[in-house]
Amino acid sequence: MAAKKVFLIGPGLIGTDLLELLVEAGYEVTTMVRREAHAAQVKDLGAKVLMGTLDDKETIRKYAAASPIVIHTATADHLPSVEAVLDGVRQRAEQGLETIYIHTSGTSVLVDNSKGMYKSDNIYSDERPEDIDGVPDTAPHREMDLAIIAARRDLGIKAKIIIVLPCLVYGIGKRSGRLSMQLPTMVRFALKHGWAPVIGKGLSVRSNIHVQDLVRGYTVILDWMQHSSADEVLLNPYFFCSTGQDMAWGDAAAEIGRLLYEAGRIKDPTPRPVPPELYNDLFGVYSPTTAGANSRSRADRLRKMGWSPREKGVLESLREDEVPILLNETGAFNGYTGLASSGTHVLKSLE
Repeated sequence: MAAKKVFLIGPGLIGTDLLELLVEAGYEVTTMVRREAHAAQVKDLGAKVLMGTLDDKETIRKYAAASPIVIHTATADHLPSVEAVLDGVRQRAEQGLETIYIHTSGTSVLVDNSKGMYKSDNIYSDERPEDIDGVPDTAPHREMDLAIIAARRDLGIKAKIIIVLPCLVYGIGKRSGRLSMQLPTMVRFALKHGWAPVIGKGLSVRSNIHVQDLVRGYTVILDWMQHSSADEVLLNPYFFCSTGQDMAWGDAAAEIGRLLYEAGRIKDPTPRPVPPELYNDLFGVYSPTTAGANSRSRADRLRKMGWSPREKGVLESLREDEVPILLNETGAFNGYTGLASSGTHVLKSLE
């Protein structure tokens, strides 16, 4: 039974629905939450609850050291929590105990500086890890990824460690009811300013994945890791998860404009380029890369394992699921307040 114990960090949009699938599959899941209301929700799903934050390094280290499976879905940009997990994995290795660790990064690590001005022909496959390793060390999420890559190298076959890189996540959390980041933020911007936002000409494209297809991908990866040798896991640290269909930012903006115009919430459906002085109502300095860059990825490894996307496409989901919820939101909106990205090369590209 010990091998069925999971420490899940981050029961949010991805983590809550993944938690439900893990419990249904017979795993004993312990997860960490910040709020009592959220604790009640995950308890109802059958998980054990630990109160804390990502900055509670000693708590994370302790539970990672006690768990044969650790899955981090909280954020791709919090190095202290990653270091705490790796400390726990090392402690288990010193005791002769193997750990499966799945970390969530993201394909923002692949973004370019196109600023919506062109569509890139560069498509990354997770069957070519050397291409992913070729991105700058200063790319978004890369500081965390590099710490994990170093730990994989040092631990060798004493641990099984994988990095999952989701692309643009869309859809609604089945259990949490949460929305994703990029497209809902663009809708909220449009509702505030009266026009749909686009970076540059909106020509850049981004791969995408529905949250329900994504969480199924995690379960496929976990099953593969459990049934594969540590040597096999060591061959390639990366898994992408994408539909294989890329979305142009301009198409998304046009759909947002059309939907809000038809709903009588804006007077002109035509998207407009966002001037830098309004970036704070999107993603701040990271707006050009978070909502206007090329990032194209293919989940070739998952597809060869039998996984394939089942859910509705990104614009269909936006039209049928997200926008109806967003139209009913109230209160002031002043841009996305979470950490949209990381990486110093992104900031330098904007200077």
